[in-house]
Amino acid sequence: MVQTVPHPDNANYALEKLRDMLREGDFGADGKLLTERALAAKLGLGRRAIRRALEVLEAEGEIWRRQGAGTFAGQRPGGLAQGVDAIVAGTDFMEIMEVRLRIEPQLAQLAALRAKPAELARMRDLARRIKESDDADARELWDGALHRQIAQSARNGLFLTIFDVINQVRQDEAWQNIRERARTGSGISMAYAQHEDIIAAIAARDPAGAGEAMRQHLLMLQERLIRATSLDHEAPAPDAADEALAS
Repeated sequence: MVQTVPHPDNANYALEKLRDMLREGDFGADGKLLTERALAAKLGLGRRAIRRALEVLEAEGEIWRRQGAGTFAGQRPGGLAQGVDAIVAGTDFMEIMEVRLRIEPQLAQLAALRAKPAELARMRDLARRIKESDDADARELWDGALHRQIAQSARNGLFLTIFDVINQVRQDEAWQNIRERARTGSGISMAYAQHEDIIAAIAARDPAGAGEAMRQHLLMLQERLIRATSLDHEAPAPDAADEALAS
């Protein structure tokens, strides 16, 4: 029996391959897909086939596109996310943490009920990338990607839209600077361990455990953020601060 090799312009074959990529989480940390040209080269297909397949996925709500920015996995953010610049200008880190503490434990609980094996594998990979990162920008990038993967695994579109607004606020340069100042000494290793606890609880299908692990992680971050911003001039050296926090 002769096996038919898909034609480079076979849009159905392109659609199948792109669906596989989305299921496996084969996209950037910010949810961004490769360009049409790069996808065509990677899959060995014509750009017309890729373009048609992407149009189908967009119509199904599996991806969304923004002119000049690219193509992203998931549903298009709503109007709330589009006004994020105004939100950044009018909020501070305490407001962000208050919101995170109220929705991310719930997202972790839902992820414990709904996460697929491939998503759990991606969470572990992202946690590993955070630990292996040797600069602040990389840590921030992969940390945001891990928390978004957990939010995405909850499979609640409204929750995900709200989370995406928060995640974009976190990308503001001032916010990143504050977070990096809070990541000193044992705070980094503690965050790594807490990430592993959250993922372990999700993998164990333990909603209560996942929610509590996420809550403890965010409470630790909130406390360190308060220290970083309020004790700039009279704070003890980082090691002493870490010992005080651990006590």
